[in-house]
Amino acid sequence: MNLRKLICFFSITCLSLMLAPTGVMSQQKSLKDQLLGTWAYVSSTAKAPDGGPFWGASPKGLMIFTENGRFSWQVFRSDRPKFASNNRLQGTSDENKATLQGSLAYFGTYSVNEADKSITTHVEGSTYPNSEGEDQKRIITLLTEEELRYENPVTTRGDRIEAVWKRVK
Repeated sequence: MNLRKLICFFSITCLSLMLAPTGVMSQQKSLKDQLLGTWAYVSSTAKAPDGGPFWGASPKGLMIFTENGRFSWQVFRSDRPKFASNNRLQGTSDENKATLQGSLAYFGTYSVNEADKSITTHVEGSTYPNSEGEDQKRIITLLTEEELRYENPVTTRGDRIEAVWKRVK
C-alpha cells in the first residue's frame, strides 16, 4: 500500500469515528455511576395491615447515593398527625406512635455488585435502632436514567417488596 492510500484510509477512518454516534464510542456507565444522585420515592408493594399501601396515599421520601460511597434513605407517610403541643419533645403517646410507625430513615455506606446488579447498604444510623450495624441487600430490577426499581428481599417487617424511585433533577 503506498503512502497516499494509507493517508486516505487513515483520514476516512478518523472522519468515520468522529461522525459515529456517541453511544458507539462511549462505554456503558457502571451501575454505581448510574445510581449516583438523588431519587424521590414513588411507591412500593408494601401493604399495611388493612391491605392498603403501607406508606399511605401520598408518601414522601428521598434516597441519595454519593460518589464517595455514602447513602441516605427516608420515607414518611404524609398523613402523620401534627403534634398538638407544637413541640417534638412533648408528643402524646398516640402522636409519637403514629410518627414512628409512619416513617423510616437510615444512612451509612453502600457498595454495588455489578455482577448480580445489587446494592448492599451498611446501616450506621436509623430511626429503627435494630437495623444499625446491619448490611441490607437490594436487587435492582430496573434502572434507567429516570427510574430505579429494586427488590428488598427482607424488610424490617419481614416481608419482600419492590420499591420504585424517580430521579430528582
